[in-house]
Amino acid sequence: MTVLPVTIWGEPVLHRRASEVEVFDDELRALIADMFETNDAANGVGLAAPQIGVGKRLFVYKYANDDDVPEQGVVVNPVLTLSKVSGALPDPDEHVEGCLSFPGEYYPLQRAEWTRVQGFDGNGNALDFEATGWFARILQHEFDHLDGILYVNRLVDRYSKKALKQAKKNGWGVPGLTWMPGVDPDPFGH
Repeated sequence: MTVLPVTIWGEPVLHRRASEVEVFDDELRALIADMFETNDAANGVGLAAPQIGVGKRLFVYKYANDDDVPEQGVVVNPVLTLSKVSGALPDPDEHVEGCLSFPGEYYPLQRAEWTRVQGFDGNGNALDFEATGWFARILQHEFDHLDGILYVNRLVDRYSKKALKQAKKNGWGVPGLTWMPGVDPDPFGH
């Protein structure tokens, strides 16, 4: 297993729809193992393939939950069904998200409280489970990456302007920027 560099906002693969996984083979399982290793080294709760420069529809997660779902897993070619997203403004204390590809920054975002996840594991076996609360938030966040959407693309104007200002200050928004989990300082201070 290998820890891989994490792409930063501005890398083209992060901003386009990822392609379906068509073959469940040892190469895919090695990619999944590398993703788990990278997510662990980054102290992440989730990591989508585009975040390591791979334009494929899969993500890994690691989050203790109360939904009778394993704490760690992979979802390949996921389909999400969501409950209604509240139209209320996000609570800046309760609804704050961060992203390994927008490292070190946190912004409030409203998400659905429930989601149904369907897809496949790394061997091509069907998955079908429900998630609530923060676990549902994590799965929605990772799924968005597969459609070329970062959470900062979903922010209300007030926070969107702050995020874009911070991205500019950090020199992001151009191809080729990455950070290396376990080598570079942890942007979230874990």
